[in-house]
Amino acid sequence: MNRHQPLAIAIAMTLLSTTAEAQRARARDLGVKPGVFQPGKLNAITDVAGVRVGQTTIIEGDSIRTGVTAILPHGGNLFQDRVPAALHVGNGFGKITGVTQLRELGELETPILLTCTLCVWRTADAMVGYLLEQPGMQSVRSINPVVAETNDGTLNNIRARAVKRSG
Repeated sequence: MNRHQPLAIAIAMTLLSTTAEAQRARARDLGVKPGVFQPGKLNAITDVAGVRVGQTTIIEGDSIRTGVTAILPHGGNLFQDRVPAALHVGNGFGKITGVTQLRELGELETPILLTCTLCVWRTADAMVGYLLEQPGMQSVRSINPVVAETNDGTLNNIRARAVKRSG
């Protein structure tokens, strides 16, 4: 995806489920055993029934290497069929929207999007715009998007803020 295509395409792409095993070593392969439960067949978030993950990459010239990853807990309308959710912060430097609703209400009403540090707000705005355009959302007056950052500043010119809703 390049900056001239709508971010809504990236969100729509999340309807594709991850089905192939990763080619790189997994944490468990390296001796790190997170959690207490046995991993699923693919050792992936998509082992959880109904969870879908989509990703799009933005590559421009020699300095833009970023993208957006979307996690959907189920295939329906999350705003109308919210899911229980919680949040744990591993460091105090992360940029994230939607924290208050997660902490106070314990529910998720949008997909979870991950993007570059300085693209969080643009990505949240694009997701809200996309969701408001969906059927059944005509009377919605408030959405609490959950968008978090991953600092790709060593790979990407994050100051370019390459994630855009449209060109």
